Amino acid sequence: MSPTEHPASERPTGLVDTEEAREILGMWLAEGEARVHAMLLVLGRFDSVNLAHGAQTGDYALGEVGRRMAHFAQDEFARASWLVARIDGGKFLLATRDKCSRERWQFLAETLADGVAQPMAGSALGVPQLWPHIALIRALSGDDPTTVLARLGDAQIALRGESGRRIVWIDRDLAPAGFDVGQIEAELRRSLERGAISLRFQPQFALADDALIGAEALVRWDQPLLGDIGGEALLRIAARADLTTQLTRKVIEAALDTVRDWPEGLKCSINITAADLAVVRFPDDLLRMVEERGVDPARLTLEITEQALLGDLDLAARSLGRLRNAGMRIALDDFGAGFCNFGYLKYLPLDFIKLDRIMLDGVAESARDRAVLRAVIAMARALELAVIAEGVEDETQRKIALEEGCSAYQGFLRARPLPHEEFLALASGQA
Repeated sequence: MSPTEHPASERPTGLVDTEEAREILGMWLAEGEARVHAMLLVLGRFDSVNLAHGAQTGDYALGEVGRRMAHFAQDEFARASWLVARIDGGKFLLATRDKCSRERWQFLAETLADGVAQPMAGSALGVPQLWPHIALIRALSGDDPTTVLARLGDAQIALRGESGRRIVWIDRDLAPAGFDVGQIEAELRRSLERGAISLRFQPQFALADDALIGAEALVRWDQPLLGDIGGEALLRIAARADLTTQLTRKVIEAALDTVRDWPEGLKCSINITAADLAVVRFPDDLLRMVEERGVDPARLTLEITEQALLGDLDLAARSLGRLRNAGMRIALDDFGAGFCNFGYLKYLPLDFIKLDRIMLDGVAESARDRAVLRAVIAMARALELAVIAEGVEDETQRKIALEEGCSAYQGFLRARPLPHEEFLALASGQA
């Protein structure tokens, strides 16, 4: 069950609180043949952040960690099958009742730890690099949620005393044998060479009439040991193996090949990384791929995040400007998550901003949250930027996004990410 489906919000993270987490875990563990995987993430040295940098910086760091964990869970697990909770201080819980091997759970913990340790876009606030420690457990039907949390906490205390180790297992089974990271990276390289990755398409709809207008291409990799990998987890593997640009290229090629089959007028959004924008020839390569496949550049939207702009901003602006001049559209993704550098809005050649799903959390209940949403959309409209709402999960959120001036939306309210054939069927039904 995702945190957006619960009324309480644990400020400053917006996640479920400890009591709700215990209640949900209890329900899951009471189910027959239940198997719940949980991890407790503790931020090392977090107490010193508030002391050295102030409460505002500490609150920002907690909110950013919670956001990264929630995004990670939404990428990896089925809807209504996971929770993210802030326990206290710098402690967070992630749990799922999705089917998951022990090897995959350990891999996901390693990937999440890497993601949390990444520099924060709000570094202007003086946020130091955070070092997470993670305890893992696989709980079984009949286990008590309070005991599960206590055992995770005990493992974390023990882990702090082991220099250089950041992940530990604590449950009634032996920890899994360590998987060979180098082998997995080599398998990804071979998969890219064979074209053995797949795309899912997250449909996007116009708010004015609910018409299908396109989709965002999301990459997935079915790895024999770890299962179906995508999103942040796959990007981490690619980054460690220095395969990020190769992965993006395969995604672009696959997306262009599929767009040719789409009904006229539907547009495809493709995510671009910092590694891509750091390559001077990236615009040339992309335009050549588009020309070779006979795709109209106007059917493509390139999505970038603030994290992708932490490098050479001038080079990024020049590259994006050239692609926009060729007819592509540019969207700033995850806007409103964490610390926002509003300078990007006037410096970069943008057409859209995509509101992070956190911008819609609580807007139906909180006048303050809705006022923030209204102000962000008003600013975008003043800059002649269209606004797309992400993570729309219920009709109330869709209605508010429409009332406040968003032009389009995507989310599980209308459709989950679909294989190409299912997306074509959806498109044909609306043609």
